[in-house]
Amino acid sequence: MCGIVGFTGTQQAAPILLDGLSKLEYRGYDSAGLAVRDQDKETEIVKAKGRLKILMEKTNNGEAVPGTCGIGHTRWATHGEPSEVNAHPHMSDDGNVVGVHNGIIENYQELKEKLTRKGYTFYSSTDTEVAVKLVDYYYKKYEHTPVDAINHAIVRIRGSYALALMFKDYPGEIYAARKDSPMILGITGGETYLASDVPAILKYTRNVYYIGNLEMARMRKGEITFYNLDGEEIEKECVEIKWDAQAAEKAGYEHFMIKEIHEQPKAVADTLHSVKKGDVLDLSDVGLSDEEIKDISQIYIVACGSAYHVGVAAQYVIEDLAKIPVRVELASEFRYRNPLLDPKGLVVIISQSGETADSLAALRLAKDRGIRTLAIVNVIGSSIAREADNVFYTLAGPEISVATTKAYSTQLIAAYCLAIQFGKIRGTVDEKYYKELLDEMETLPEKITKILEDKERIQWFASKQINAKDIFFIGRGIDYAISLEGSLKMKEISYIHSEAYAAGELKHGTISLIEDGTLVIGVLTQSALYEKTVSNMVECKSRGAYLMGLTSYGHYEIEDTSDFTVYIPKTDEHFATSLAVIPLQLMGYYVSVSKGLDVDKPRNLAKSVTVE
Repeated sequence: MCGIVGFTGTQQAAPILLDGLSKLEYRGYDSAGLAVRDQDKETEIVKAKGRLKILMEKTNNGEAVPGTCGIGHTRWATHGEPSEVNAHPHMSDDGNVVGVHNGIIENYQELKEKLTRKGYTFYSSTDTEVAVKLVDYYYKKYEHTPVDAINHAIVRIRGSYALALMFKDYPGEIYAARKDSPMILGITGGETYLASDVPAILKYTRNVYYIGNLEMARMRKGEITFYNLDGEEIEKECVEIKWDAQAAEKAGYEHFMIKEIHEQPKAVADTLHSVKKGDVLDLSDVGLSDEEIKDISQIYIVACGSAYHVGVAAQYVIEDLAKIPVRVELASEFRYRNPLLDPKGLVVIISQSGETADSLAALRLAKDRGIRTLAIVNVIGSSIAREADNVFYTLAGPEISVATTKAYSTQLIAAYCLAIQFGKIRGTVDEKYYKELLDEMETLPEKITKILEDKERIQWFASKQINAKDIFFIGRGIDYAISLEGSLKMKEISYIHSEAYAAGELKHGTISLIEDGTLVIGVLTQSALYEKTVSNMVECKSRGAYLMGLTSYGHYEIEDTSDFTVYIPKTDEHFATSLAVIPLQLMGYYVSVSKGLDVDKPRNLAKSVTVE
């Protein structure tokens, strides 16, 4: 959600902070601000409601705020309305402590009442101001040492936080603390960086540290010291980020989303080749032994949003190939219904960022129950990656657009690989079929490229849908899973109401919503279900629907039913999602572009949902 950046070094801080914040806009925000220390130890705070460009204008792109140490923030309102007053950074009454915060402090009202009794006053409606003043209170109570002040404060805070703080008595230094909200620290030469996510500092350094839960850090020029909750120094391992710095730039594309759609062939190939060694899959880096795979009794896939839709598709593939029962769970519901988990089960957590709050909580619940956990994540060193028993890293690279495309596609590849390898080890996939499946997976990047080469036709059709009020996606089996993701892409960036339905459920109420001209998109990639879905499309057409069909080459008879048809290359039907989702991503994108909307940063949405 909120974005945090920090810098201390020899360069001017404000331009670096603003550049870092611009790389975090995808996280979603409603206001922004920065605080910079100058050589006279004075701190200047500048804040603005609305887009980051307003803050840039107020600071003349940072040139009007001199100083070599500072912190910046993009805020997503939780406590208090979007406003300049509620924007971060916040400061203590006398300006002694200045800080920014990502997360939610659940007991902020209780702490605020305590601080009020101690003589503190409050100017904002935020929980962050409470946290900053709580640190100030303990700083003055405990010998004016930042680490002691912070650790006394954080043991009294309930909730989640990533905090970056500056103290008046410690110029050129930034202090950080973290619990359940993402934060990384980077270092190069005589300069030190802090951020919520890698893209913010990738331009400046690839050497990063991941600060753990209930840990603190002291940042000085080119130096970072880590502390545990007792204030004792601890050692951390520096990790090199392999992402190409230019991967976080638009590279000539109009939007990040269309760039990332076009990056899918490479991302799919890279993820496949990370575990495919020659003619076999090798999951040794994932950490699952053959014996452990044979012993799995049940798989629970837990995720949110598009990652949940990956799970729905994976359920069909894993059950069919590996013959293991699979349940797909929304992470936000999983832990609140006290789930019954088989001790020999495997909980698979899927998350692009590895920081999704509900998914992380579900992971911890599974571990508390003693159930083995496997994470499918895109970010090395993320919270979910660190805490899971086993990790399958996808190689999507940085994904900036809020609407996921290439991360979704790489998660599918990870799920396919697990299904195929589990099937082989458990004896449900023979050697011949095993080789055929792997050979077919190798063709997916080229087939995705072929679909992208025909995108102008989809663009033309999408431009005709800008006045649509409702769009329905229907399919059966894996096609239903595809429909779920297609519908989400449409609604989240075009703001057109869209829903996905299992086609067989239409007559149980949904078909009453069909009116003259309503667009119904039928997904028909599964041959055994093809005729049944065509029948459902005909039922919609007879009630006035305008039909789009999405099917494989060869099914040309669909044109007798559909008003517009999109074809995808043939593939093994287990992998159909990887191809069919591409036209639907393009549909959502081009409808949004035709409406003149902000494709990469849709309203009310954030890339990483790091709070409940």
